[in-house]
Amino acid sequence: MLILFSAVSFLGYGSACFWSPYIEREFDRYRLGPQRLLVGGLQLAAALGLLAGLSQPWMGRAASGGLALMMLVAVGVRIRIRDSLLQTIPALVYLALNAYLSLVAY
Repeated sequence: MLILFSAVSFLGYGSACFWSPYIEREFDRYRLGPQRLLVGGLQLAAALGLLAGLSQPWMGRAASGGLALMMLVAVGVRIRIRDSLLQTIPALVYLALNAYLSLVAY
């Protein structure tokens, strides 16, 4: 269930990186505008890796580990731009979730 939750979340957010004006503004606010499409593509690939991990566990571990690392960087970005704790909590939750999936779930 947690694997599917993370996969669906990153399929949605990764896709939004390609078409959402809101996400485009957020990446500009993060000072990462030029990396938006790369981040979106990596999130889509990792989400598919989470799903592939259901039959090939090494792929799930790699994908969830990559997402955990990405969310660690996201927490750092949130701290750097002085976002509030409330704004940072989603990245912290996805960091913990994907670290758990990488270490335990597969």
